[in-house]
Amino acid sequence: MDEPDAQSLGPRDRRTDALGDLSVLPDETVCAILEYLTPRDVARCACVSSVMYILCNEEPLWMSLCLKSLKGPLQYKGSWKKTALEHLPSEYEEPCRKPLYFDGFNSLFLYRRLYRSNTALYGFSFDKGTVERKEDLCLEEFYHQYEGKKPVLVTGLADTWPARHAWTTDQLLLNYGDTAFRISQKSAQKILMKFKDYVSYMKLQHDEDPLYIFDDKFGEVAPGLLKDYSVPHLFQEDFFDVLDRDERPPFRWLIIGPERSGASWHVDPALTSAWNTLLCGRKRWALYPPGRVPLGVTVHVNDEDGDVNVETPSSLQWWLDFYPLLADEDKPIECTQLPGETIFVPSGWWHCVLNLETTIAVTQNFVNSKNFEFVCLDMAPGYQHKGVCRAGLLAFGEGSFEDADKNIFSGEDDYSYLELTRKEKRVRIQKPGDDPNFEGNITCASKRYNMWKQGFSYDINFLAMFLDKNRDHYNSPWSLGNCMEQREMREWLSKLWVRKPGMRELIWKGACLALNADKWLERLAEICAFHDLPSPTDDDRLPVGTGSNPVYLMENHVIKIFVEGGLEDSLYGIGTELEFYNLLRKVNSPLKDHIPDVLASGILYLENGSYTVVPWDGKGVPDVISKSNLVPEKCKVDGYPFGVWNKKQIEYRKAGMSIHESSSSARCAGIWPYIVTKRCKGKIFAQLRDRLSREDTLSLASFLGEKLRNLHLLPLPPFNHSIFSDFEQHLELTYSKCHMEAVPNNSNIQAEWEIFIKTLMKKRKDVTSRLSKWGDPIPKTLIEKVDEYIPDDFANFLNIFEGESGLKKVWKPCSWIHTDIMDDNIHMEPSSVTLHLNENAEYAGLVDDGSNGHDDGLKGKSWCPSYILDFSDLSIGDPILDLIPIYLDVFRGDPNVLKHFLKSYKLPFGRMSQCESVEGGDKFGRLSYLTMCYCILHDENILGAIFGIWNELRTAKSWEEVELTVWGELNNYKGFP
Repeated sequence: MDEPDAQSLGPRDRRTDALGDLSVLPDETVCAILEYLTPRDVARCACVSSVMYILCNEEPLWMSLCLKSLKGPLQYKGSWKKTALEHLPSEYEEPCRKPLYFDGFNSLFLYRRLYRSNTALYGFSFDKGTVERKEDLCLEEFYHQYEGKKPVLVTGLADTWPARHAWTTDQLLLNYGDTAFRISQKSAQKILMKFKDYVSYMKLQHDEDPLYIFDDKFGEVAPGLLKDYSVPHLFQEDFFDVLDRDERPPFRWLIIGPERSGASWHVDPALTSAWNTLLCGRKRWALYPPGRVPLGVTVHVNDEDGDVNVETPSSLQWWLDFYPLLADEDKPIECTQLPGETIFVPSGWWHCVLNLETTIAVTQNFVNSKNFEFVCLDMAPGYQHKGVCRAGLLAFGEGSFEDADKNIFSGEDDYSYLELTRKEKRVRIQKPGDDPNFEGNITCASKRYNMWKQGFSYDINFLAMFLDKNRDHYNSPWSLGNCMEQREMREWLSKLWVRKPGMRELIWKGACLALNADKWLERLAEICAFHDLPSPTDDDRLPVGTGSNPVYLMENHVIKIFVEGGLEDSLYGIGTELEFYNLLRKVNSPLKDHIPDVLASGILYLENGSYTVVPWDGKGVPDVISKSNLVPEKCKVDGYPFGVWNKKQIEYRKAGMSIHESSSSARCAGIWPYIVTKRCKGKIFAQLRDRLSREDTLSLASFLGEKLRNLHLLPLPPFNHSIFSDFEQHLELTYSKCHMEAVPNNSNIQAEWEIFIKTLMKKRKDVTSRLSKWGDPIPKTLIEKVDEYIPDDFANFLNIFEGESGLKKVWKPCSWIHTDIMDDNIHMEPSSVTLHLNENAEYAGLVDDGSNGHDDGLKGKSWCPSYILDFSDLSIGDPILDLIPIYLDVFRGDPNVLKHFLKSYKLPFGRMSQCESVEGGDKFGRLSYLTMCYCILHDENILGAIFGIWNELRTAKSWEEVELTVWGELNNYKGFP
C-alpha cells in the first residue's frame, strides 16, 4: 500500500492514505483482526504503512499473540513483543533498531487503552461504601440476615490464620518462588508462571488488564498453603463435601494480582455462594442483586443447552467508562475491602472486583441448605430459567412486564411466551457508542431496573416456573458451563441422599428440579404395581449410579427405565439387550451365570393423562410402538425388529453428529421401555477400588479376560440382507480411497464389516473440529496432526485378503461387544473367607446404592468379581473396542494388570504374526495403532481420560508417542488362536 511522503501530509490525518480501503473500519476492528494473524504476518503488515506499523506494534496485540503461541511456563521479558519473540523460533528475531514515530495520526481507541494501562488507582478507594460491615458475626445472625439475602463484610474471621502474616509477596516468593501457578486471562489456554517470574511481571508490566494468579489447583501444587487458613465457621456447611477431592468441581482459588487487575462482571458458577478473604492490599467491589444486568454487560443464553456466556468490559474499563454514567439510584452496592476482611457474596449476585494495589486473597465457593435448590435449578436442562436467573425480567426481551406477568401466573405449563427462542438469546444493557442517542438508553435501562424492583423475585418457586417441563435430564443436552456433568450430578445427589438423611426433604426438592425425580418416581411406582413388586420405599426414591438411564435399586430387584437418546435409541437399546439374553440361554453360554437374571421387561406409556404398562420381550412390535412410526413396515415381523443389526444402522446414521444433532429427536414421547433384573448382593467395583488388595485386582483382571472371551466367542444373530440393502440405498457418505467391493447377499461377513467401516469413515469426517471442541487436556499440536495420523482407508484395519473363490475375506473376527465395561458396571461379592470372618454381618447388609462411602466393616477384606452389568450399549464390531474402557477406567492404565487380563483372554485381536502385512506400512500391523485410532474416533472423550492418566503426554510431539506409551503393551500380545 502506497502513502504520500510524511512531510507532504503536514497536519493532515494520515489514517485514510495509510490504511486505504481498511480506513472504513474503526481502529478497534482493525486491531481485533490483527489478533487472528501469525507473528510473521503481523511483522509483514507492520511494513505496509505508518499506521499499520503503529497498530502492529501495540502491546495488547503482542500479548494476545504471545499467549496464543505459548509453549510451557511464561517468562515476561519487559514487553509483550520481546516475550513473544523469545518464545518463537530463531527466524522471528527482530533486528536491533530504534522504533519509528509518526505524527498526523490520532486514535481515541488507542488513547483510551493507553490511559487505562497507565492510570493510577489511588483515588478509587472510599471509606464507607454501601456493603454492611460486621464484626464477630454469629452463625444464627448470618443465616437470618445475610445468607441468601445480601452481601456483608466481616472482620475478625482470619485473625488467627497463619496466612494473615505469611501471605505477603516477599514471604511467598521465599517459600514458593519456583512453584508454577495458573494464570487467569481471556484465552481458553491455561497459562502457568513460576511465582518468581510472576512477581517480576507485576513490577514491570503496564497492561490495561494485567494477568493475575487465579489458581484452583494451588492446594495440589503448594499443599503448605492449605495449612495457612481454614474455612470460617460461617461457611462450613458445604454439600459438596460428600464428594472426594478429585470428584468435586473447582471450589477454592488463590488470587494474586497487581494494581488494575481484577475480575470483570460475572455470576459465580452454578449459582453457588462464595466468601473471599483478603490478606494483602485493597480491593474495590461492586455488586448487583440477582437478575439485574450491569450496564455494559451482555448475557448470551444458548437455547439448545442453556449455556450462559457473558460479554463484559474489564473491571477497570467498567469503572472508567460506565460507572460515571449511572444515576445514583442505579449504582451498584459497593465497598473497599481491606486486609483481614472477608466478603460474602450470596448466590446469584453479580459482582465485579478491581485490585487497587497488589493484592493476595483466598476464596471458596460452596453449596449449603440456603442455595442448594438454586444450584440444582441452574444445572437443569433448558435455557429459559437460566436466562431469567441471570438477567431477571430483561429475559422477556421487549415484552412488557404486565404481559409477562399474566402469562407467568396463568397456571399454564407452557412457557413458550418467553422471547428466548432464537439460537442464542442476548440480554443486554447498552453501552456508550452503541447508539447516538445513548442518553435515552440510560433512561431505558433505569426503567427496566425499576421493573426488576417491581416484579422480579429471586425465589426458587418463581424461577422454577421457567423450567421447560418437557426437557428431561437424561436425554437433553447438558450445558457446557455447568460445574459438573450429568452423571456426576446424579452421583452427587445419590450420595447426599445417603449421607444426609435428615435433609432428604430439601434434597428431594433439588432432585425434582434437576432430575425430574418426582416424575420418574411416578413411573417407577406404575411398573412396580403392574408386576406386583413392593412399592418404592423412602430409600428407593432417587435413581442411583452414573449411567445414562434412571436405575432404581429395590430390595431384591433392579428396575432400569430406558430414556437415553430418546424413544428410538431406547427401543434399540432394550431390543438388543433382550435379543442378547435370549441368545445366551439358547447357546447355554457360561457367560449367562455372570449376568443378572431378567425378571420382566415391558413398555410404560402415557395416554390421556394416565399410565399404561404392557409386557414386551423384544420380539415383534407392540401396538403402541407401531403407532409411533419408528419402524418401517417391512421390519414389523416376528423376531427382534429392534435387534443389534438394526441398531447398527442407527449407529451409522448418528456417527459424527454433535450432541445437539444426535439429541434433536430426544424429547420424551411419553413412551418408556424398561427392564427388571435380579439385584446382586455385594458392591460395584467403583465402591471398592481403593479397598482391594493387589491379589483381588489381578483376580478381577482374570475374571474380565475370561468373560470377555466368552462374550466375543458368542455366535452372531442372523444377518438381515433386506435391512442391509436399505442401508446401502441411504448411504450419505462416499469414500473413494476405500477399495472394498459391493457385497453379494451370500457373503455375510463382508456385510457385517461394511457398516462398521462406513461408520468409521463418517466419524473421521470432522475429527479435527470434534477434538477441538473437547479441548483441554488434548494438546493443540496433536489436534493439528490428527488427520495425517488416522488412515484414509479403514479397510486396512480388518486384515482383508483374497479368498480361494476370488471374494475378499476378513481374517479379523467380528463379535458382540459390550462397549461400556467400566468401574460401575462390574459387581463384586465378599469372598468365602471374608464371609466366614464376618459371620455376624448379614449378607444383605453388604448392599448399598452405589453412593455409600462407609466400610461396612469390610475394609481390607477380600472381594471376588461376580457379575458384569448393563448391556444396553451392546453392539457388534471389533472386539478390541471392549479393551478401551477396561484398560483406561477399570485398570487405570496399569500395564501389569492388562497383562494379567490378556493371559486370561487368550484370543487374538488382529493379524499379528499370522498374516502378511498390508499396503500402507507396518503401522497397520500394530495393535497399538489400531486401538489409538479407535480412541480418537470414539463417541466419548476417551482422549481426555488418556491425557488425564498420563499427564506427561500433554507435551507429546506426536500421536505415535501417545500410542506407544498408552497401548504399546498390546504389540507384545500374540493371542492363542
